[in-house]
Amino acid sequence: MKQRILDFFETNWGDWYIPSVRFIDIVEIIIIAYLVYQLMVWIKNTKAWMLLKGIIVLGVFILIAAIFKMNTILWIAENSIGVLATAAVVVFQPELRRALEKLGQKDFWSSFMPFERTALTGRFNEKTIDAIVSACYDMAKVKTGALIVVEREIMLTEYQNTGIALDCIVSSQVLVNIFEHNTPLHDGAVIIRENRIVAATCYLPLSDNMRLSKDLGTRHRAAVGMSEVSDALVIVVSEETGRVSFAVGGHLTCAVPKEQLREKLVQLQNKPEDNKKFTFKKGKQNDERQMEE
Repeated sequence: MKQRILDFFETNWGDWYIPSVRFIDIVEIIIIAYLVYQLMVWIKNTKAWMLLKGIIVLGVFILIAAIFKMNTILWIAENSIGVLATAAVVVFQPELRRALEKLGQKDFWSSFMPFERTALTGRFNEKTIDAIVSACYDMAKVKTGALIVVEREIMLTEYQNTGIALDCIVSSQVLVNIFEHNTPLHDGAVIIRENRIVAATCYLPLSDNMRLSKDLGTRHRAAVGMSEVSDALVIVVSEETGRVSFAVGGHLTCAVPKEQLREKLVQLQNKPEDNKKFTFKKGKQNDERQMEE
């Protein structure tokens, strides 16, 4: 009986090639699947989605041309692939740049790169949190529009240089005064680094996310756009509705109560200490930055 079974398999599947699957092959499949998934998510949320649909339409035409032996169309398609690929890279350069920046922001890199920039375990103190929350809801009561960027790990020097340089301790009075109507600094965004306001009237990149509501104005799109290209927390006060919202990681949370905004700031205040054993101390930290405590 056993011999019959062996003969059956040898007769029917003897010529089949069944590759051996190693552990590294499984890891490779997971990595490729993850990259393909991230690529599809990126394509769907940008103008590249329209490009993909256009490529699919062209592919259908080329397939029809191949079926019916349309040699001229096939020759044109064959000689245009290189030009079209170069044109796509040029046209979608901003989207490609954002995709690479997004990949570099993934938290798993910090586990393997011990030389990443680190600072104090506290980004800012309780006084700064109170000032930001108080200013946002004071401006919300009188419907004063505002855009506040709270810097985290990624330095925002590129966007800081688009505005007017400041160097002052964060306080609710200063923030309210900056965004007051008809003042020189009210237009644009404020960037906060640790416990200081470093720049005002900064220009932020607008989001290309097609899923954002059409009811959102330029401030909200700028907030989402900034959160897409950095790990910053961007707070928006709507001039039309007086609602306070925040964007982080490309996601916008609208009409948040005061307690939720405070909770989010407290969550960002303390840096993760899981990778302490992988970091190197760089000498004494500047404790004088917290002189206002």
